[in-house]
Amino acid sequence: MMTFFSSSRQRTMMTSSSRALCAAAVLALLAGCGSSKSTSSASPDPKVKVGVLIPGSISDEGYMQSAYEGVVRIKQQLAGQVEISYIEKVQPANYQQALVRFASTDQLVISIGGQTDADVRKVAPKFPKVKFVEVGGPTTTLPNLAMYDPKQGEIAFLGGAYAALSSKTGKVGFVAGVEIPPIVATAKQFAAGAKYARPDVTVLPPQYTGDFDDVAKAKQAVQADVSAGGDVFYQILNNGLQGMLQGAKETGTHVLGGPLVQPCGASPVFIGHTKSDIGAATEYAVKQYLAGTWKAEAKSFGLNSGTGASDIKLCGAAPGVSAKIAQIKADLTAGKITTG
Repeated sequence: MMTFFSSSRQRTMMTSSSRALCAAAVLALLAGCGSSKSTSSASPDPKVKVGVLIPGSISDEGYMQSAYEGVVRIKQQLAGQVEISYIEKVQPANYQQALVRFASTDQLVISIGGQTDADVRKVAPKFPKVKFVEVGGPTTTLPNLAMYDPKQGEIAFLGGAYAALSSKTGKVGFVAGVEIPPIVATAKQFAAGAKYARPDVTVLPPQYTGDFDDVAKAKQAVQADVSAGGDVFYQILNNGLQGMLQGAKETGTHVLGGPLVQPCGASPVFIGHTKSDIGAATEYAVKQYLAGTWKAEAKSFGLNSGTGASDIKLCGAAPGVSAKIAQIKADLTAGKITTG
């Protein structure tokens, strides 16, 4: 079941009749689902209409929640100019349908996550007057498609360095969901960062659970890496992060959290957090559209982007480790270290 939420309702469930209409609409490419997105021309709405596809849960404490927090900030700051709707927990088979639904009524459509890339590229050419943005996919643009890169590889390099310097066993691991090119590239940068900071560290083969939200498989991945000697783990997961935390807690090992930054002490399992503010990319897209400066560009949100969207927070690190991480971060920002 796919449920759309509009700016006029803060996560309010649709009425039973609306749900029935939405269920029927799934079979017809979501035509006419959601009363808040009426296509009637009786009273033109001056607000810019924006649709956001959030494939995972907006309460995953990770990538998807970060995107949702950007939606919330837009509602708070731009309510008089923007009508923004979103959809969460969408199955891959329904990505294209959801994108068509938004593109049929909205001026700007934002798709979160590289896992939606193939469907975005199928839908965007069919709606040439609609502006599309994908956050987290490859950098190749289309005439009406901008690609926003949170530079997960760059921040994973820094995360790998911190994991290596924090490891007592000298073995670190990487766990992610779907094995797609941007995630594979991120795993490689994690390994590169670990080796850069500590050449003798062992980076275990990356583990891909096949699902960013599978808690059980993420826990199993941690257990497997612990069996191989790993004691510090990096991740690119959504709800699956909860499984990693369970596995790490049970085995006395540690996880580097992110992309949402939590207070140190929120969980003894976390040794820190890498920040990738996906919501900042969402906000940027909307503000560029409102200003009339939107471009089908490949835009970076990395350490040297000036957006503040990328960073790292250390928890309980030794002074020497903190100093080394600060230097690596400075070198990444200055371009002395490149991650591609």
